[in-house]
Amino acid sequence: MKKIFNIIIIIAIIGGFLGTLYYLYQKSEEQPMMALTESPIKTTIVNKTVATGSVLPRKEILIKPQVSGIVDKLYVMPGEMVKKGDLIAKVKVIPNMIAVNNGENRLNRAKISYENAKVDYDRQKKLFDDLVIAESEFQIFQLNLKSASEELNAAEENLQIIKEGASAKMGSNVNTLIRSTSSGMLLDVLVEEGNSVIEANTFNEGTTIALIANMGDMIFEGKVDESEVGKIKEGMDLILTIGAIDNQSFKAKLEYISPKGTEENGAIQFEIKAMVNLSDSIFIRSGYSANADIVLEKVIDVLAIPEKLLKFEADKTFVEIEVSDQEFEKRFIKTGLSDGINIQVLEGLSINDKIKSKMVSVEDFNTKD
Repeated sequence: MKKIFNIIIIIAIIGGFLGTLYYLYQKSEEQPMMALTESPIKTTIVNKTVATGSVLPRKEILIKPQVSGIVDKLYVMPGEMVKKGDLIAKVKVIPNMIAVNNGENRLNRAKISYENAKVDYDRQKKLFDDLVIAESEFQIFQLNLKSASEELNAAEENLQIIKEGASAKMGSNVNTLIRSTSSGMLLDVLVEEGNSVIEANTFNEGTTIALIANMGDMIFEGKVDESEVGKIKEGMDLILTIGAIDNQSFKAKLEYISPKGTEENGAIQFEIKAMVNLSDSIFIRSGYSANADIVLEKVIDVLAIPEKLLKFEADKTFVEIEVSDQEFEKRFIKTGLSDGINIQVLEGLSINDKIKSKMVSVEDFNTKD
């Protein structure tokens, strides 16, 4: 019994070995191959370069105060539409103690001068009424009283302006009321109530209270590599894609190319600007990142093939054309514009030609079908 069991094990081992050899033989046997083909197509080919950047308003207006102080009240919020002259904020003036002291001294001197001029006027008025002095002599005291009165009023207004930033005579045209200098959308309010603000002067550009822009006039600002800048010029068309807006592109027109490049990450970049054609149905926010395809060349409805089908011999270009079932011949062609995927065919092919693409096994081809 033991002998029979050993014979069975030996037969099983031999059978497994033979089966393995047969499997390896089948794997090593060359599979029959066949060529796949592709035909030329009619398409539009665009040669373009890409610039990265963002979409911004053409002009952004900075609203700054005319007096230094503390923001007492804000009347607007970002996103609101404003018109020229609309009230943005109110500033409460914090008076300078030295200026207040000088203003009070001026007012006191003006009061003294006015009281003296009034006493002289009253005395001379009585003499004039009694016909003691001539009218020409009396007019001098009239003039002195008027001058003293004007100086008193001016000193009072000056002190009020120092303390409050405005006088009663100014009405609504006071420096403490910050108004919009342009119509547009309020992009940002950069202060809060209680913040200190500084007026613009020779030594300080002043505190920006708000930022206003016309969102109907947008431009694309981007960078182009030095290797591409020589290929572009003002007036070229751009196709703009914005990351925040899916499945939508915008047309733009190149307006500006910087004459000077700047170094960024070891490469020289040139700034460009382009006018964006906006859509009434889509609101574009300031600062959206965008890519601009700059159209260098464009051909419409031309015969083209995938560039991967090309083969080269010396300085000539050819493809393999099917002349009968799975039989191919070399045909030299003349090519034109390429977009990196498809290439224009100028001579040598027709729309009905079949071009050898790649080789696949018959088994894989049948499986695919």
